Amino acid sequence: MMPWEPERYEAWFDTPEGRFALDQEIRLLQNVLAGWPRRKRKMLEIGCGTGLFLEQMYQMGLDVTGIDSSSKMIMAARKRFGNRADLHIGNGENMGYSDNEFDYACIWSVLEFSKDPEAMLVEAARVAEKGLLIGFLNKHSLYYTMDIRKAESTLSKGNWFTWCEMKDLIKRATGFHPTMARSVLPGPMKTWKSTGIASMLNSKIFPPSVGAFVAVRVDFINMKPMNPLFAWKTEPGLG
Repeated sequence: MMPWEPERYEAWFDTPEGRFALDQEIRLLQNVLAGWPRRKRKMLEIGCGTGLFLEQMYQMGLDVTGIDSSSKMIMAARKRFGNRADLHIGNGENMGYSDNEFDYACIWSVLEFSKDPEAMLVEAARVAEKGLLIGFLNKHSLYYTMDIRKAESTLSKGNWFTWCEMKDLIKRATGFHPTMARSVLPGPMKTWKSTGIASMLNSKIFPPSVGAFVAVRVDFINMKPMNPLFAWKTEPGLG
């Protein structure tokens, strides 16, 4: 995983563009999660960072656990959560959790910065009984083309995915097709504003190939796996 500093990470979301982007990502998260039962369901966020999005899932009624390879990020998350979440330092590509220990697992803006994103998805599928939520940055977006591609930044050093690449990765790693996918922020960063026509456009939810940020839901329950190795996900008693 690439190193992130909690202060710089949180500071980005305090900028006007960052606040607007955060609002849209939260709306997207809520939209994609809406189809899942949440009361007394356990969610693991892999690469939870400072807990910004884990907080949203907690507020949506999930029992939340977070894991991150950065001790600084976990310290910041513990400051945010107190005893409301179970937080651990660990490697998302090789976790010590039992098979199906959680109902769901979430990987939000992390695969781009993993040394082995497929291994991380395989591991997430192993520990999640009912499904995965995946958020990623879209390489085919205007944001990447106009703001990231030629920049010298931490984001530019990540391995960005196209929607087609992510679909293929999910199929290989989990044995399941994505159940649904949506995106937000179709415009470049200069249009991420809370007023004007640009605000109206960037506040809508789009098909996955359009926006800068994409969320994908992968359901395991009552879905037929493509790969026989993952048939255990649909065995009786796991629903």
